[in-house]
Amino acid sequence: MRTLQERLAAYPADALAGIRRGIEKEGLRVLPSGGLALTPHPAALGSALTHPLITTDYSESQLELITGAHKGVDDCLHELAEVHQFVHRALQNQGGELMWASSMPCGLPTDETIPIGRYGSSNIGRAKSVYRMGLGHRYGRRMQTISGIHYNWSLPGVGSDEYFALIRNFRRHAFVLLYLFGASPALCPCFVQGREHRLQALGDKGHAMYLPHATSLRMGRLGYQSDAQATLAVSYNGLTGYANSLHEALTKPYPAYETVGVRNPGGDYNQLGTSLLQIENEFYGTIRPKRTVRSGERPLHALRERGVEYVEVRLMDLDPFVTVGITAQTMRLLDVFLLHCLLSDSPPDTPEEIAELKQNQHLTAERGREPGLQLQRGGQAVALTTWGAEVLAQCEPLAAALDATHGTHDYSEALREARALMDAPERTPSARVLASMVQDHGSSFEAFAFQQSAKAQATLLALPWSDAQQARFEQMAHDSVAAQKAIEAADTLPFEPWREQYMAVGGLG
Repeated sequence: MRTLQERLAAYPADALAGIRRGIEKEGLRVLPSGGLALTPHPAALGSALTHPLITTDYSESQLELITGAHKGVDDCLHELAEVHQFVHRALQNQGGELMWASSMPCGLPTDETIPIGRYGSSNIGRAKSVYRMGLGHRYGRRMQTISGIHYNWSLPGVGSDEYFALIRNFRRHAFVLLYLFGASPALCPCFVQGREHRLQALGDKGHAMYLPHATSLRMGRLGYQSDAQATLAVSYNGLTGYANSLHEALTKPYPAYETVGVRNPGGDYNQLGTSLLQIENEFYGTIRPKRTVRSGERPLHALRERGVEYVEVRLMDLDPFVTVGITAQTMRLLDVFLLHCLLSDSPPDTPEEIAELKQNQHLTAERGREPGLQLQRGGQAVALTTWGAEVLAQCEPLAAALDATHGTHDYSEALREARALMDAPERTPSARVLASMVQDHGSSFEAFAFQQSAKAQATLLALPWSDAQQARFEQMAHDSVAAQKAIEAADTLPFEPWREQYMAVGGLG
């Protein structure tokens, strides 16, 4: 069995230089009052269906900003900042709206008032809205307003088996990232209204609910969780097993969702289908294997036909202290961490280990900074900080190799900072969020997040911005509207036959 160093040596330097990363960053549009903006997606931003860089996630009020895949961390971050600059200019012209800086949502209206994303009258546009309607019926709309950062990552020459080995190790060691970068230890009381929870009131005014040692409530039991999906026993031991698990979830009727039905008595659509998952994207996970899809193609078909192209890391909270939600240093640590996951020995997972990892995730999300917190590793108790320090120590040669490739010390510096945080939980983002709320904002979640949002907007609006940049983004918005109209004009089938065809088992490959 080769060591991590031997596996690293087998990768030529130009392969490491070929790492590509891209970012998808979600964020709610918020009114100057701090409440959710219920206005439609701003027309100045173009079509949410077809714009390559600016779309919406679940809600019409939830922006999603997307970069291309970049070989350089700074290039990726530069594009993300540029998209933010354009968006904030448009928001400023729309009644002074802000983009919420926290993963956990702002003051929310009643569940049914949260607007789901609208994508026009084409069949694919309608399907996207119906899918979101289904999510609302299944999990409630409030849960869908949680926002985060997805980090898409690939390395040249890596095949599906190696990507699944990476995924297994990522799931084993995901607690490290939750501890280091979790930034949602508290939330607005409106988010848990009428729900069972174990949160405590922060301060005596009831302006925030929290857990004292939480890192990421977004990734805990109150966040992206589903009792229905808990019945899914998805294995990551290879593409075939993974695809078969998803196939079953996409085709097997689920009684509770059959009761909801595809349409209501009035003929309006409740959801796309009645299986455990409507479509592949409904499957929640901390990391996903991905493949670019062709027009009209199902993601599972694309994976089965052409294999894994990249992985999508899904557990990163927005960093509310950073204008665009993530720093170059964090991205470099992610690169090192993912390389460690790829090159380390990765035994097959088992149902017992999968259950253990889920428990470790919840413990870290809800109690990650608790002194002496123990996780389970192969049935044995081990301190989170001890295990985390071991993982980060093993990353040293990888950070050095990336530094040598890029002619920098930045990767080793990012790793040094991460290792220092293992011994200083009070310096983690989650601890800093709580400290700022208590010291500067009267223990109010909304006051803290609103100020960080306003600060981010002011910083981005103060950056240089040329007429040429404005014109390029305006043209992109204009082109996206034309592209949406072309899709609508090209439709030939009524929606119901189109839905049946899209949802047909044969399309899954």
